[in-house]
Amino acid sequence: MDMEELRTFVEVADTGSVTAAALRLSVSKSIVSRRLARLEADLGVQLLARTTRGAGLTEAGITFREHAAKICAEIDIARETILPAGELRGSFRIAAPLTFGPTHFAPVIAAMARLNPQLQVRACYTDRFVDLIGEGFDCAIRIGHLTDSTLLARKVGYTPALYVATPEYIERHGAPETPEEFEKHDVVMQGTETWLALDGDKVITLKPHGRFKADNAVALVASALAGIGLAGLPRELIIEHLESGALVPVMKQYPPPTLGIYVVRPPGNHSSRKVRVLTEMMVACCEGLCRGIMLRDAQWAA
Repeated sequence: MDMEELRTFVEVADTGSVTAAALRLSVSKSIVSRRLARLEADLGVQLLARTTRGAGLTEAGITFREHAAKICAEIDIARETILPAGELRGSFRIAAPLTFGPTHFAPVIAAMARLNPQLQVRACYTDRFVDLIGEGFDCAIRIGHLTDSTLLARKVGYTPALYVATPEYIERHGAPETPEEFEKHDVVMQGTETWLALDGDKVITLKPHGRFKADNAVALVASALAGIGLAGLPRELIIEHLESGALVPVMKQYPPPTLGIYVVRPPGNHSSRKVRVLTEMMVACCEGLCRGIMLRDAQWAA
């Protein structure tokens, strides 16, 4: 057996699919199948039970997966240790939000690629929460309030959010001042998500409803400007509309909590140096973003 076979087996075991493992490894499904066949022939046991839905571990596969994963992790750490400082290579798949991603985070990812010529970067920009393990991503940049999960997260920054509406909408329907009033209004939203509001230090859960939904916050800005309903949006995304008066804050006494900016990765004892480097670059990027936010806050307060 060799390392490629071990790594391929671990990827199939973790993703539950030859197709997903092939995507993560950037090889064809036939290559994955051949590697698995060689590994099982070498060991003389069946590690995976293949079905139409994917690939499940046999009893022997469950036991072997733990040892194989440890070996792969140790080899990765050893390789990173002996590489010259700052030199990164191999494949690096990153998921980033379409909101903020192309404008704020893409330059960071591009800089990382420029500084590491041997690094093969694959960036996917979407506001959908991708399955990092199932879809083969090394990490993701996410904005919002993280729910409990098996993913490991590092907060790298923040961005304030506001509940807003157009002056025309307020003239027709009034401006909500309390959570009870808020829930009587139509909102523009991404799905069936719950929203949050702050009552001092207490977090209140809101259950909004609306007839307009979109899977991207930029599209929600346009719908809010059309006066379809209230919106909860990152302030950075609507700065120009706030300054022009096209959108105005509502429910100021019960604002939404500040949105966190996170780098998240699949579970494991060690994060790769690629993820650590991206995380530190994101910290520096978000420090600049947060300084800009504080400067504007001071100007508005004056």
